[in-house]
Amino acid sequence: MSKSNSSNKIMVPNAREAMNKFKMEAANEVGVNLKQGYNGDLSSREAGSVGGQMVKKMIEAYENGMQ
Repeated sequence: MSKSNSSNKIMVPNAREAMNKFKMEAANEVGVNLKQGYNGDLSSREAGSVGGQMVKKMIEAYENGMQ
């Protein structure tokens, strides 16, 4: 049985930079000090708030596009 590739790989090379910028903006909006590179020192709460903000912004963008 072979291992499958990670499902969170970014398949489009230029998307990585855009996603990193999006993540930094979301972190700034929720007051989390996110650094370029390693951020393993963040608490689960901080990491979750960044991810939650990203999802919130994606849902808002989707809903605005439907109008």
